[in-house]
Amino acid sequence: MRLLFLCKRRPQYKDLLIRPYGRFYYLPHLLSEKGHEVYILLLSYRSESSRTIKNGRTVWLSESVFGRNPMGYLSKASGLVRKINPHWIVGFSDIYYGILAQRLAKKHGTRSAIDAYDNYESYIPWLKPLHIVWRKAIRSADLVTAAGPQLAQYLNRFRPHKKVHIVPMAADPTGFKPLDQQECRKKLNLPQNKKLIGYCGSIHQNRGIQTVFSAYERVHHQNPNSLLILSGRMQKKIRLPTNTKHLGYLSDDQIPILLNCMDILIVPNVLSAFGKYSYPVKLYEAINCGIPVVAADTEPMRWILNNRNSHLAKIGDPDDMATKVGNLLDLGKIDYGIQNTWENSSQIFEAALLENNRPYT
Repeated sequence: MRLLFLCKRRPQYKDLLIRPYGRFYYLPHLLSEKGHEVYILLLSYRSESSRTIKNGRTVWLSESVFGRNPMGYLSKASGLVRKINPHWIVGFSDIYYGILAQRLAKKHGTRSAIDAYDNYESYIPWLKPLHIVWRKAIRSADLVTAAGPQLAQYLNRFRPHKKVHIVPMAADPTGFKPLDQQECRKKLNLPQNKKLIGYCGSIHQNRGIQTVFSAYERVHHQNPNSLLILSGRMQKKIRLPTNTKHLGYLSDDQIPILLNCMDILIVPNVLSAFGKYSYPVKLYEAINCGIPVVAADTEPMRWILNNRNSHLAKIGDPDDMATKVGNLLDLGKIDYGIQNTWENSSQIFEAALLENNRPYT
């Protein structure tokens, strides 16, 4: 098959032209390794020149709309469709790309696929007219895929007579495995004699971070030898509890090292339009590293953790979170069993494309 993916260039601040990251890189890349002809047209919001990089059967193209007419990306996409005549146009990474994929496919008489790893409507909850257009695209697309069953069920509301396929998330194959804790702590200059409780990600009020802080204060009262380690971008108004170390935003190659420093990782969330359908990549990464985790008991996290009640804390309940953290703090590395990989997800995605790749009548 000949496939055209539409995607933003820097999902989660990761530049896909220079940094392999997540489903946005590995699904197209692994499909090309299976023999498919793959094009990825990236949209940059920065002042950058157009770029084209060919790697085997994969062609990466980047267009910028910074200070330019945003219709330039649409024009580039339309021209590319006419040139390569793809069997599928796939919308990745945001609400706009799914809508564009469906409309381009309809205009040029080919198939459209929309992939969602989050509830994209939650990114811009106030823009209701765009939600209507998005839902129409979901209804009309030839194929829709989602990162988990809860999100798939939600999207199925807008296409009730068509299946939404589940293409799970995975940890990237770049060092996320069990490593020696002492060596990792040496590399990041973290104390060897402390119980390290970690949080990795955006330090924002809307992610349930206050529950983490309150739970940690309870844990530290019971275990004064504990230390809370934070990494990620932090809102200015956030006040950190005592006995906390904020490492800032770490480079990609440091994240597996950081995770392997931890005695436990906390993954909070709230029951918002975002949180109810969120499949945090940090949870997958920690599991691959064998790190004990305590996660908010949302349906997606329960699904990822295969109903491990000892690892799931009541949402917004610092007492229950503190109890779960305390119970697991001395556990050491654990084996979660066989985990999903991007190779497996690419096979699921390929099978869904092939299943729906029948000639039009």
